[in-house]
Amino acid sequence: MKVENPTSRDIADLAGVSQATVSRALRNSPLVREETRTRIQQIARDLNYFVNRNAAGLRTHQSNAIALLIFDDTDNTDDSHTRMNLFFLSMLDNITRSAARLGYDVLVSLQQLTDDWHVEYQASHRADGLILLGYGDYTEYGEKLDALIAANTRFIIWGPPVEDLPGHSFGCDNEDGGYQATRHLIDLGRKRVAYFGHKARRSPEHAARYAGYAKALREAGMEYDDRLREPADNSEIQGYQAVRRLLDNGEQFDAIFAVTDLIAIGAMRALQEAGLHVPDDVSVVGFDDMPLAEYVTPALTTVRQNARMAGDGLVEGIVNLIQGKPVTSQFMAVKLIVRESCGAAAKRAG
Repeated sequence: MKVENPTSRDIADLAGVSQATVSRALRNSPLVREETRTRIQQIARDLNYFVNRNAAGLRTHQSNAIALLIFDDTDNTDDSHTRMNLFFLSMLDNITRSAARLGYDVLVSLQQLTDDWHVEYQASHRADGLILLGYGDYTEYGEKLDALIAANTRFIIWGPPVEDLPGHSFGCDNEDGGYQATRHLIDLGRKRVAYFGHKARRSPEHAARYAGYAKALREAGMEYDDRLREPADNSEIQGYQAVRRLLDNGEQFDAIFAVTDLIAIGAMRALQEAGLHVPDDVSVVGFDDMPLAEYVTPALTTVRQNARMAGDGLVEGIVNLIQGKPVTSQFMAVKLIVRESCGAAAKRAG
């Protein structure tokens, strides 16, 4: 079958459907029955038809694109210990695949929190909506989100809902994850569980994980010791240094809950260098379940955030906002994945 310069009208005539149905089918819209979508897409392939998205955007005043803004907290340094959150990279593939299924392209951009990204995107039509990953200290850019709201910009944030923070969010149940991790360590017989991460309200994900940690200690009747809390950002060196500080201060501990896998991996390295065995002397639990977690030695027990579900949830949320459908902030469940870095009660617990 050969048609010069085929159009959606040609496909509609051959398929016996309307042009609107052809448009929906070529975007993989669930509003078109599967057999009809398959038939229309096959006719389009036979005609060597492709969608001119630029022309479609001019007609609909949409770009058919979603901007994925990943906030880079490395401060543009050359420090090899400072890097982007690797969990976001594991989400990237799922976000692009989910968007493609719904007929959207994804524009990926690294942003510094100090940049004027809010002005750039609210004043242009480069994307129909924004997904924000890694916003971190939300107090630094709350005004920018207010500006996006004022400009009627559609956006969704990866993370927990935060009081006074505008916009919609999709994230995991961080508090339950912190609770599961700490409860597991307590059930193993651990008595001195250290916490590596932040707990301030300005770091809402860490604060929620800390809340779960504290809840598990309270339920077990264990007194919290602030000397076992070590502030740590998301890097191996931060976990490594946290362990060194505890050891240098002579603190006794037999378990660590680290709020990210990278912090946990760095902590295990420091423990091993100090002659402490993981898990016999110190059990370690991380958070994220990055692909690397299963392949370090010992394999890391961690709280799994489902990257595929996260990508689907973020894309579904922003597309619903673009299409004018109601959207509510949501949590997804987490799951503790038990591996070799946890063991029975410590042999030399202090």
